[in-house]
Amino acid sequence: MSVSYRQPGVVLTDRRFTVPLDHDDPAGETIELFAREAVASDKAGAELPWLVYLQGGPGFGANRFIGRPAWLGRALEEFRVLLLDQRGTGASTPANRQTLPLRGGPAEQADYLTHFRADSIVRDCEAIRPQLTGGAPWTVLGQSFGGFCATHYLSAAPEGLSAALITGGLPSLDAHADDVYRAAYPRIERKVAAHYARYPQDVERARRIAEHLLRHETVLPNGYRLTVEAFQSLGIVLGGGEGSHRLHYLLEDAFVRTPSGPALSDAFQEEVQTALSYAGHPLYALVHEAIYGQDERPTAWSAERVRAEFPQFDAAKTLAGDGPLLFTGESVHPWTFDCDPALRPLRETADLLAARTDWTPLYDKERLAANEVPVAAAVYHDDMYVDADHSLATARAIRGLRTWVTDEFEHDGVRAGGPRVLDRLLALSRDEV
Repeated sequence: MSVSYRQPGVVLTDRRFTVPLDHDDPAGETIELFAREAVASDKAGAELPWLVYLQGGPGFGANRFIGRPAWLGRALEEFRVLLLDQRGTGASTPANRQTLPLRGGPAEQADYLTHFRADSIVRDCEAIRPQLTGGAPWTVLGQSFGGFCATHYLSAAPEGLSAALITGGLPSLDAHADDVYRAAYPRIERKVAAHYARYPQDVERARRIAEHLLRHETVLPNGYRLTVEAFQSLGIVLGGGEGSHRLHYLLEDAFVRTPSGPALSDAFQEEVQTALSYAGHPLYALVHEAIYGQDERPTAWSAERVRAEFPQFDAAKTLAGDGPLLFTGESVHPWTFDCDPALRPLRETADLLAARTDWTPLYDKERLAANEVPVAAAVYHDDMYVDADHSLATARAIRGLRTWVTDEFEHDGVRAGGPRVLDRLLALSRDEV
């Protein structure tokens, strides 16, 4: 059953689909997918090509737009858009600390979560496409992890695509998670240096907060244990266009005077717990490293292991001297599950996923080298989240792919640049640029 309703300039229809949990066992257990169709009000009855949007993450549901903002307005000029909540996210059979115990213990939960990577998401798309398009191919727009899914789509089911548009999401075709993080930490360090160059007063502010956390056990109002490492992970915001400014405003009024001396303010703690909590997107933490698993090698908490190769990120060593504290970001660690009350019950499940050695390959290099689907990708010059060198190597490996390499936007360019980014990618995919 579908339900339609209106917002300014757009007609929305909520759709639900039933798909197999394991597409290799179509007669087995099923899960529900939710997607929201959007069409311009003046085109509601028209025959339009479809564009399916795959959100970044992993673990985030599709945007809940109001009206026609950002890239959506441009897309609605010529497409009927499907905003898909990927399996386990949003309203698509959510996977979290509340629902996963229905599977059984940690081993059963880990087995279940192996079906929540790009390969299963693409097979979901192929399962629902005929119901919407009558079998016609559609365009996919993949942001960040959604671009990883789009790249797998080109490997596994190119017949389902009329075009693929990728923003900040061209993955390495063969890098292990260790390679991903060895490339990531230097990029993060550059972002932190740029932040301190813009806001030099934040050097002392960040050190003061870190020193306080080393001396005082701090539990935020929602039960989150704010350790120094957790505080450093606020650097994840530095990958967005407004991230440096947001971090600056967070740091500037961290302390208040109390009868017992300086303390972290309630306002600061409220903002920090909102920024760090995985309650709304636990799959990000659970399968973040698994999205890189492609062979018999375990991911084995890669970000944590590789971080040890970069001692400049060690807060205690930094505070013993007079250097700036380095923030981190775009990484999940064992202690993430110890700090966050939304993740604590899932720590053993995460450990089992990190130890798995049976990941299947996600990308078919031979098929990509023979690609015939029009593909265009925005590659952000110093993207903190997805390594530009890895992306450009992949771009060269996919036949016919056209890139737009820019430093005008950060990783969230499809949001910040909106219509302009989508317009450029559509033109590239149509060989109009």
